[in-house]
Amino acid sequence: MSSSDIFIGETIGTAVLVLLGAGVCAAVTLKRSKAKDAGWLAVTFGWGFAVLTAAYISTGVSGAHLNPAVTIGLAIKGDTPWGDVPLYLGSQLLGAMIGATLVWVAYYGHFQAHLRDPEIAAPAKSTAKSEPGPGPVGGVFFTAPEIRNVVQNLATEIIGTMVLVLAILTQGLSADGKGLSIIGALITSLVVVSIGLSLGGPTGYAINPVRDLGPRIVHSLLRLPHKGSSDWSYAWIPVAGPLIGGALAGGLYNLAFA
Repeated sequence: MSSSDIFIGETIGTAVLVLLGAGVCAAVTLKRSKAKDAGWLAVTFGWGFAVLTAAYISTGVSGAHLNPAVTIGLAIKGDTPWGDVPLYLGSQLLGAMIGATLVWVAYYGHFQAHLRDPEIAAPAKSTAKSEPGPGPVGGVFFTAPEIRNVVQNLATEIIGTMVLVLAILTQGLSADGKGLSIIGALITSLVVVSIGLSLGGPTGYAINPVRDLGPRIVHSLLRLPHKGSSDWSYAWIPVAGPLIGGALAGGLYNLAFA
């Protein structure tokens, strides 16, 4: 697998992942969207289908890691050379930022209508500097906990990501072990839905550092009225938690399954 394959596959695949995943968050959040208030089931299945689509697009090119936690797990297992890890991670972050930007483009008018609505704008102005937490459209771009507790939030992200990466390492890989198989992509997407339904309630289940960090960077850069905070005080948890979870899953695989 060449460096250009990794860059192209991971950038495009992760862009599609975030476009469709953050897109469903926008659809259920923003005023005047046809899917407004569709609920948690729409979000979890939307992210699952986003994983499925992105994986099928990129698996034949880069192996469809699409997630630094998966890349770390595969490197610890021994299927991905450590020298390729920085390229995977950089490509994934770039793709996540592109995907988040495309969500902003697709929902541009809805962002404007939502954030200029008096019911949203007035509370956003009053709480922007006085309370921690994301602004009124932060949830479209990044995750936030329902209860802010560092230990609990970090543990939730570690546990969820361990389940994801362990499922990929045991069930989802192609014959050469370099990425997802065709059936593995389907299994992985269903596992993501399961994690969202069962473990997503506390933190919004980032389970992917770039899925959270890339869109958070884009949110901080976008000129959106009354957009509020990008919640940087929390941002390290959905990065560190999944990386730890992916590493632990790789180690557990080597101990229990190799």
